[in-house]
Amino acid sequence: MSNNPLMHSELFLKELTKVVQSLDLKKIDKISDSLIKLRKNKGRLFFIGVGGSAANASHAVNDFRKLCKIESYSCFDNISELTARINDEGWDHSISGWLQSSFLNKKDSIFIFSVGGGDLNKKISVNIVNSIKYAKKCNCKILGIVGKNGGYTSKKGDYILKIPSYNKKLITPLAESFQTIIWHMLVSNPKLQVNKTKW
Repeated sequence: MSNNPLMHSELFLKELTKVVQSLDLKKIDKISDSLIKLRKNKGRLFFIGVGGSAANASHAVNDFRKLCKIESYSCFDNISELTARINDEGWDHSISGWLQSSFLNKKDSIFIFSVGGGDLNKKISVNIVNSIKYAKKCNCKILGIVGKNGGYTSKKGDYILKIPSYNKKLITPLAESFQTIIWHMLVSNPKLQVNKTKW
């Protein structure tokens, strides 16, 4: 990849275009249908993300609550609870413990935003892996938007959209960018959107 900023911008946008053309639209529709069913059954939606994906999770909660009238939460929005759980239970159980205290049940869904999707063998995002294991015990649906490989999330989730990538150096920025694009696609879907946006 060139150090020329203009060249990089051009390459980035070309890669972005390739991703758009390769998205699994049927999978996005399945996620949408699952969310429609969730709302109909008065279930709750729990967003899970680490790092940049955690910030995306917080934003998504706002949109799904305000625009789609789906009761939604992000597991890391309470910094006091997060740090207490990390201190007392460890990072690996910081999400699953939170889900347990939220009384996760079969009417609910978790929605994972992650680049790698979690990997037990490599000990990456083990807290995401444990959240999926707990969700499975609760018999709730597992939705997600993940990077090219998708890790544990793509193997164990119900409706997981993988963001394709053709350039190893751009996997993270494009995966996190498309989390934003896809959830905005979902909340603007007439079947899901209840309230109009201001602009």
